[in-house]
Amino acid sequence: MSTTRPYPPGELGPESDGAAGVPAPPPGGQLRRLRLTGASGAVPRARDFTREALRDWGWLPAANADQRAAAEDVLLVVSELVTNACLHADGPEELRVGCQGKVLRLEVVDLGAGTPAPRTPHRAGRPGGHGMFIVQRLCLDWGVLRNPQGAGKTVWAELAAPA
Repeated sequence: MSTTRPYPPGELGPESDGAAGVPAPPPGGQLRRLRLTGASGAVPRARDFTREALRDWGWLPAANADQRAAAEDVLLVVSELVTNACLHADGPEELRVGCQGKVLRLEVVDLGAGTPAPRTPHRAGRPGGHGMFIVQRLCLDWGVLRNPQGAGKTVWAELAAPA
């Protein structure tokens, strides 16, 4: 697991901007939030929400194969992070999708105590255990931030914008 750079340069992370614990948008960037607490179909809802953000931010429709692959990578990482929260942390609380310059940041907030990590050694031929391996392979960086006020954590991942 990477924790080398928990937030992009200039971003303070999920600290409150003073409004009931809502994170401030990244400087010069955009931030979208989707509440998932108790939601059924959290994974498809998260994918649809992210797909709409990618459309609004010009990632979709993709003009070429590289741009299409970048958008598909984002949707796959969203699926893996939300699925991981569903399976191992009693469900996700919130999805945050932020775009700042050439970096897209995904954050999934949950109340779980565990720490996600790629299964080692990775066994490609076996079912299950591939989610965080996929996240590690597709992302520029990723990590886990514990909630300093109590239970829970934020699992974050960053991906590069398409060329």
